[in-house]
Amino acid sequence: MDPGTLRTALAPSPGVGWLDDGVARVSADPASIIRLFAAAGRHCGRAPLPGAPGWTADQAARVLLLGALPAGDLARHVDDLYRHGDAAEKLAVLKALPLLPIGDAAAPLLHDAVRTNDTRLVAAALGPYAVHLDQAAWRQAVLKCVFMGIPLAVVHGLAGRADAELAAMAEGLRDEREAAGRRFPDDALALLRQST
Repeated sequence: MDPGTLRTALAPSPGVGWLDDGVARVSADPASIIRLFAAAGRHCGRAPLPGAPGWTADQAARVLLLGALPAGDLARHVDDLYRHGDAAEKLAVLKALPLLPIGDAAAPLLHDAVRTNDTRLVAAALGPYAVHLDQAAWRQAVLKCVFMGIPLAVVHGLAGRADAELAAMAEGLRDEREAAGRRFPDDALALLRQST
C-alpha cells in the first residue's frame, strides 16, 4: 500500500477536507501534527477502507499526516507520536513505518510493540518494516506470534527469513505446549516442517 492509494481510498470520507487542511498545516507547522494525529479518528472515522484492504480511515489519515512532515523532523515526531499515543495511534505509526523515508530510525518502536500484549501491535510490528529487526529479535517476535495465537501470515517475508534456529525454538515451544496439553497452531507446525 502506498500513500497515494490510501488518499484515493479516503476520497469518499466526510473528513477528507479536514485531512487535506491538516496535511497543509503539518507541512507549514510540523508541531501541529500532535493535535491533528490524535483527532484523525474523530474527523475521518475508523471504518475499514474498501479501496485499501487491511486499513481503516483513521490509519490512512495518520499516514498522510506523517508524510507531510519534513524529513528532518520525521524520526523525532514518529517516536513521540508512538510513545505518547493510544493503541490506535501506535498501530497507525507501526503501519506507516514502511511507507516513510525513515530508514532504521524507528526500529526501537518495533521492540516496544513486540513487548506488549496487544495482538494488533505485535502483528503490525512484523510487517515490512521488520526488515530492520536483527535476526534474534525477529525470531523472538515470530515466537510471540505463535504464543499469542497470531496467524503467521502477518509475518512479512517469513519463508525467506525462517532459519534452523527459529525452527528449534518453535520445536521447544511445541514440546512445552504438548506437555501442557495445549494445541500448537497449524501454521507453526507448517513452519517447523519447512525449516527442518
